[in-house]
Amino acid sequence: MTLKGKVALVAGGTRGAGRAIAVELGRTGATVYVTGRTTRERRSEVGRPETIEETAELVTAAGGDGVAVAVDHLEPDQVRALVERIDREHGRLDVLVNDIWGGDVYLRFGRRLWEQRLEDGLRMLRLGIDTHAITSHFALPLLIRRPGGLVIEMTDGTAEFNASYRADVGFFYDLVKVSVQRMALAQAEELRAFGGTAVAVTPGWMRSEAMLEIYGVTEENWRDATAKEPHFCVSESPTYVGRGVAALATDPDVGRWSGQTLSSGGLAKVYGFTDADGTRPDAWRYITEVREAGRPADDTGYR
Repeated sequence: MTLKGKVALVAGGTRGAGRAIAVELGRTGATVYVTGRTTRERRSEVGRPETIEETAELVTAAGGDGVAVAVDHLEPDQVRALVERIDREHGRLDVLVNDIWGGDVYLRFGRRLWEQRLEDGLRMLRLGIDTHAITSHFALPLLIRRPGGLVIEMTDGTAEFNASYRADVGFFYDLVKVSVQRMALAQAEELRAFGGTAVAVTPGWMRSEAMLEIYGVTEENWRDATAKEPHFCVSESPTYVGRGVAALATDPDVGRWSGQTLSSGGLAKVYGFTDADGTRPDAWRYITEVREAGRPADDTGYR
């Protein structure tokens, strides 16, 4: 299956999972609009060097048509203009990926609600919840013009894992990621009558650009990071979840998943794809059965 002739919007595709998803959708032949706040002319508050233009170029190099559009998804007028442009240029939207975030710069591990700066916490809620709602508000009327539209809400953590409070990441981050899962469920209900599907998707422990820098490694020698953090052995590249989303987008029976929260590792078992290194990490099972259980780091049977 290919997405030739179809149009995707990856909202928040500057780096990490969003970039990988955009590239893998491009590999299927789709036209992919890539949005974000960091361009070659300016950076967002995240302060990283990756740009939406680079992502769009990678999409095109993979076989799709990448289109970079600078958008702050907290600004309704900018999102409205984006959707109007997609409508004007193609008259359709087949896949919407809500991967907008940028709140990691405000994350303070291990702090209780009252120990965090309120301004930072509320900013995280705006970046991770409001942006998704604003984008879907404007994009869904275009997506439902044709049956078969797909919405992907990117989250962190499976529904089972997030059923317990994640004290390590704290109140605001926990609330954002659980809220996104609920958004997928709500949109699944509202899209059903129009032949549409909505799911939440989570990567495992992802080797994003920032994560690699934290551990002082590259994608080529990432296993060296296990000297600092042994459980990093179960990590995965962004390509893994990118391939998972591409598998969903090209599945004619994708509606069977509607409303659910899916993981890259779980999708790999169903669709048969691998990570870039040929393995199939099952991070969330590992995190539950090994790390959270206090067992020594060992990815045997989880990759």
